[in-house]
Amino acid sequence: MNKVLLVTGGSRGIGAATALLAAQNGWSVAVNYTANSLAADEVVRQIRASGGQAMSVQADVADEVQVLRMFEHIDAKFGRLSGLVNNAGVVDVTARVDEMSVARWKRMFDINVIGSLICAREAVRRMSTKHGGEGGSIVNVSSAAARLGAPGQYVDYAAAKGAIDAFTIGLSKEVASEGIRVNAVRPGLIETDIHASGGLPNRVRDLQHLVPAQRGGTAEEVAQGIVWLLSDNASYTTMSFLDISGGR
Repeated sequence: MNKVLLVTGGSRGIGAATALLAAQNGWSVAVNYTANSLAADEVVRQIRASGGQAMSVQADVADEVQVLRMFEHIDAKFGRLSGLVNNAGVVDVTARVDEMSVARWKRMFDINVIGSLICAREAVRRMSTKHGGEGGSIVNVSSAAARLGAPGQYVDYAAAKGAIDAFTIGLSKEVASEGIRVNAVRPGLIETDIHASGGLPNRVRDLQHLVPAQRGGTAEEVAQGIVWLLSDNASYTTMSFLDISGGR
């Protein structure tokens, strides 16, 4: 089977590391980005330089029209999808719940939750044996925040990732008999620039003393878990959560 993978938010951080590692493992990778085409193109360049197949594809995952167009582009260039990594996500500036706006919450859930739902729906329509597909694997990128709650910082982000956890459980049961496995990873404190976008560029360094492993993780370490869950080595693994959090 031709292994075609879509990684949302694939131009940086965990998404970029996953795209690169998946390509090394034989996947043809569609690298999704919202606005930074140069970063996505650089990931594609690296994959092609190593002999892999890759394409960049723009879409804001919270916009259904853009997502549908993205999937059509992948269909046309690579063929039927067999893997999806729902990685695209955002945080916001540190705040308490009583300081947050409804506009912030809508953005948080539109991108982190509804975007993942739309992409998973389109993936299932292509992968499911019910729809003539040959099966596949979906990996949702949740967060240790779903377990910890992120008080005083990102309770809304934690709530969105809690929704991803529930979605992972429900969808996995729904499509398990149709050849699709659905799992999630829950990264902890990982060295990526998402922290800077939330106004805390030193967040990992400041909080790593709370981690039993006494350090932050790397995007590459999370990618290892994601690519394993995508692979045939995880053929009997579905509805599972892989905590990649140094014991936190």
